[in-house]
Amino acid sequence: MGEFDLIARYFTRPVRRAALGVGDDCALLAPAPGMQLAVSSDMLVEGRHFFADVDPEALGHKALAVNLSDLAACGARPLAFTLALALPRIDEPWLAGFARGLLALADAHGCELIGGDTTAGPLNICITIFGEVPTGQALLRSGARAGEDIWVSGTVGDARLALDALRGHGPATALPPALLAAARQRLERPTPRVALGLRLLGVASSALDVSDGLLGDLGHILRASGVGACIDLSETTDLIAASAFQESDSGLFCSDYLQQCTLAGGDDYELVFTAPPAHRPAVLAAARASDTPVTRIGVVQSQAGLRLMDAEGRPVERRYASFDHFA
Repeated sequence: MGEFDLIARYFTRPVRRAALGVGDDCALLAPAPGMQLAVSSDMLVEGRHFFADVDPEALGHKALAVNLSDLAACGARPLAFTLALALPRIDEPWLAGFARGLLALADAHGCELIGGDTTAGPLNICITIFGEVPTGQALLRSGARAGEDIWVSGTVGDARLALDALRGHGPATALPPALLAAARQRLERPTPRVALGLRLLGVASSALDVSDGLLGDLGHILRASGVGACIDLSETTDLIAASAFQESDSGLFCSDYLQQCTLAGGDDYELVFTAPPAHRPAVLAAARASDTPVTRIGVVQSQAGLRLMDAEGRPVERRYASFDHFA
């Protein structure tokens, strides 16, 4: 099978919303009047972002999910994406699974594949995604203001728990099979919070998706906005789904380890966002409408820096380092 046969068999589909899709040198997109294009790219590299033996259908899902998550953080509606794929060889069962996972998630979000590139080389997946958002209304990192609430969607930390277990690191090596399966699902098949992001337009003041760790990604918002924050660690304790397992199994993991997973784990692709206190009812309404739980974990402050407090309001000096590719 040659390159163009591969594209035709696994990745060519009729266009629906794009003006022109796969088959020409360029694709054509026409955003609706009064809308801006939101564009994001993410690369997944074997051995760095995923294990060599990962289920190809799960990998196809995740490759697009991490890009959809960027649109969610912007409050943008997905339109289309391109796929650049380097393959060490043509493996048709692998390609069929990868395409199935990729395109099932694309169809679920009305986001069509409109072009890209294929080449021989170490397994590498790069997607560029396009969305649309009303002009001037996109959620940015720079909109947080002192006195606002800090919220996070869903659960965070389970992906890190799965990663540690699969690598054989630390307490996670003792994960029971059922809990490992649930945590691995969070690692390999994250849920992009597109529906919530759309409903946060006009409600949230800033947003970002949690890819490298909750506190580290929140730090990007704080720096871009020129503010600081105080986080209530009593509100983050149960953000990791594994905390529920703790209660029924006499504490398999120490609380410090679970907090490390929650606050610095990464790969969760949930949303961390800020909103004025007056918007709390609207935030909760957006959460209900998108079937996405949200938790208020702290407050934005005028003083720069990130401060952690325990349930009694006492400062916690421990620091949590998020993921950095080059650190």
